[in-house]
Amino acid sequence: MDFHLYDCLLSGSYQGMNKASVQHTRSPGRITLLSYVIGFSASVLLSLEAYILVSRHELSGHGLLIVLVGLALVQLIVQLLFFLHLGRETKPRLRLVALAGVVMVILILVFGSLWIMHNLNYSHNRLLSPSQVNTYINSQDGL
Repeated sequence: MDFHLYDCLLSGSYQGMNKASVQHTRSPGRITLLSYVIGFSASVLLSLEAYILVSRHELSGHGLLIVLVGLALVQLIVQLLFFLHLGRETKPRLRLVALAGVVMVILILVFGSLWIMHNLNYSHNRLLSPSQVNTYINSQDGL
């Protein structure tokens, strides 16, 4: 229904909801309330599963990390399909291009930050011994 309303408002032809427009919104590929309910339910269940795994300490270490990353990826797919409607577009994939741009910016920020922190740590540790680092930190406490 949201795509139909959006298209009608842009063209200036929105006359209100009638049977034809409601039937048009239920055609294949259109978004329905059921789609949102399924997406919301799946998101809540995936979040609860992650919370239960962590709070009850059912897994630990790398196993927990792998399961949480897997649940996060499934949650990402649910969000993309049910709320961003990436698989249901009829027009050019502008949302997909925008999403790809956002993912690239996030990757650059995360990996760039990790790279900078690694290089700073490497440079800092090569120049000073641990006792010199402690002395330097203690001398900067007054700032």
